[in-house]
Amino acid sequence: MFKNFVAWMDERIPMTKTWNIHLAQYPAPKNFNMWYLFGVLAMLVLVNQIITGIWLTMNYVPSAEGAFASVEFIMRDVEFGWLLRYMHSTGASAFFVVVYLHMFRGMMYGSYQKPRELLWIFGMLIFLVLMAEAFMGYLLPWGQMSYWGAQVIISLFGAIPIIGDDLTLWIRGDYVISGATLNRFFALHVIALPLVLVILVFLHIVALHEVGSNNPDGIDIKKPKGSVPDSEKPKFEFHERFTKKKDIVDAIPFYPYYVVKDLVGIGIFLFFFCWVIFFNPAMGGFFLEPPNFEAANPLKTPEHIAPVWYFTPFYAILRAVPDKLFGVILMFGAIVFLFLLPWLDRGRVRSIRYRSNFHKINLTVFVISFIVLGYLGVKPATEVYTFFARVFTFLYFAFFGLLWFYSKNENTKPLPERLTK
Repeated sequence: MFKNFVAWMDERIPMTKTWNIHLAQYPAPKNFNMWYLFGVLAMLVLVNQIITGIWLTMNYVPSAEGAFASVEFIMRDVEFGWLLRYMHSTGASAFFVVVYLHMFRGMMYGSYQKPRELLWIFGMLIFLVLMAEAFMGYLLPWGQMSYWGAQVIISLFGAIPIIGDDLTLWIRGDYVISGATLNRFFALHVIALPLVLVILVFLHIVALHEVGSNNPDGIDIKKPKGSVPDSEKPKFEFHERFTKKKDIVDAIPFYPYYVVKDLVGIGIFLFFFCWVIFFNPAMGGFFLEPPNFEAANPLKTPEHIAPVWYFTPFYAILRAVPDKLFGVILMFGAIVFLFLLPWLDRGRVRSIRYRSNFHKINLTVFVISFIVLGYLGVKPATEVYTFFARVFTFLYFAFFGLLWFYSKNENTKPLPERLTK
């Protein structure tokens, strides 16, 4: 009966074909390492955010008068409401952890280079929408840091010449942060942005499966017929879409091999994820700030206003510049340069394994700069912290400039003909 049901479905929608192409028989390079786990973890956290978000909205009141009280009601009176809230708040930080590591893996192994430029663009669009989604959601608890953090971030748009004030008013929906702001942010957070995010994730996966996955060696797994002896060719058959005109070597089916491997990684991830939820959900104030456990008060400004940790590298760049407009330009420029990475890197070699030592140093300095900027973003804007923020902001942008200059004539190592371990 089950086979008949599947056959009946396949006649009307290509379920089996889609399963084979995008999972069961998708040819994945056989040398994937632990860095290739974070894409799956991002999908896991996305599902967690959607499911827990749906349950939280059942008891949340999107109004200035009832928002904070409804969060307290969820935490104290709703059965397992505290667990849902902590799963959602921890999931937000976990989402950015795995996305940042996923992006770093792409930068290490050149996953943005031809023919994967569009794949990288879709990924960056996901990152941009994710930042907007997190910002909208950060206001919803209506705590002190939520209120004043939104006040600071939204006011930045006022630095834009000519349209700045009108744009700020349009975003807020009022002359100050109010219930109107909360209501529109709630609508965007639970409906519009998740829908855009899911569509972009779908396009990201389709683009990935169209050009094929990159690997730690940064070389193609598709070779013309006769490039390897018959004895070394795979003992299984991939879907006809992948075997037309070319043999695929050095590849294994995603299912069951990488599914089993990913399940092990997911188990390890869930161990740490659950530890944070049950033993340290605030993570010392980085995941949930102490001021956010107080109701929003427009008449009481917190001693130190800073965004949540995953925004702090860009916030540090903003504060490093005395001029507000130039700071906003640099802050958004830090993201725009990531979008342009496929064209700034003119190298012929993808993977860091075979690139020059100078490139390895340049990428290492970039990562250190990003981490230090993240730390400086949560600190008060003292003279010393501002000085270091300017230094590491320069190093952050220097990565892209240096990459464009040296990548074209980079002294690289010879690439292997076949995938290595």
